Amino acid sequence: MSIKIREMDAASAPAWDAFVHSRPEATFFHLSPWAKVIRHSFGHATHYAMAEQDGAVVGVLPLARMRTRLFGDTLASTPFCVYGGTVAASPEAAKALEDHAVALRNRIGSPVLEFRRLEAADEGWDERPALYYTFRKPISVSGDDAKDMERNIPRKQRAEVRKGFKRGLSSTSDSNVDALHAVYAESVRNLGSPVFPKRYFRNLMEAFPDAHDVTTVWHEGRPVASVLSFHFRDQVLPYYGGGTREARGLSASEVMYWEVMRRAGNERGAKLFDFGRSKSGTGAFDYKKNWGFTPEPLNYCYRLAPGARIPDNNPNNPKYRLFIKAWKKLPIPVANTVGPYLVRGLG
Repeated sequence: MSIKIREMDAASAPAWDAFVHSRPEATFFHLSPWAKVIRHSFGHATHYAMAEQDGAVVGVLPLARMRTRLFGDTLASTPFCVYGGTVAASPEAAKALEDHAVALRNRIGSPVLEFRRLEAADEGWDERPALYYTFRKPISVSGDDAKDMERNIPRKQRAEVRKGFKRGLSSTSDSNVDALHAVYAESVRNLGSPVFPKRYFRNLMEAFPDAHDVTTVWHEGRPVASVLSFHFRDQVLPYYGGGTREARGLSASEVMYWEVMRRAGNERGAKLFDFGRSKSGTGAFDYKKNWGFTPEPLNYCYRLAPGARIPDNNPNNPKYRLFIKAWKKLPIPVANTVGPYLVRGLG
């Protein structure tokens, strides 16, 4: 029987997710709820394509079109996610999905098709020198905090965690979107980046009710660091996080990530800590290396329409330097009002 491609709908979403869970190469970012989150949070059109053969799902490809005046037009798998691309049971299914994606790009008029792959790109795809790296490593947690800390994090980070607790830091694990967004908004403003709207975090928590938690570190009743983590199979993925200006002097980030690791291992049986992607040459890149993680280049690849170029919407681009410098000086209320309009195109 031939392979048929069709778009996922509400009725086929359970079959989509069952296929994702059955494939070891699939990631949290291939799950179907992301389609609704992207549409409702940012207004982008989604085109989640599934391959079927003999009535069974044999491949999936999440796609969303991210189109804004400021940052261009890209059909990506997948915006606001670290990993993407096809997940297929056969080379034939993968090719059928990729051919569908190229045809869709041509039909809707988007100049760029982007796959955010872990693996190397297929022949014929354009690539740029690695910009993003992912950081993942196994963890082993037994319930003995002292031994677990020694087993999982380097000596310098262990010392910082202990300092943080001595400074009176404590942590909570819940779904506190207000604390998360307040800390995250200040953190990204200080880095010169626009903030996501609070509704995006709410939508993520509603889409993955049993697969998320918010770890917040508190000092004297104030949140000083907070991170939204996801859970998938035996993995924990601290995804959106940050700290206030005082967090660094309190070692709050070190306490926060240790608490994520400790709780994920003890309460959910996590065996892999996925620290997410960071750009080379940034403080976040160096921070994750210092935690004992080895950077792995992400193989983002492209199929371009004639005359199109690979997008370069990242803070390392010199043309954004003045914008970043000015953004760091904005009052937080102003940044929180303007930021969500800009960040739609920076997924």
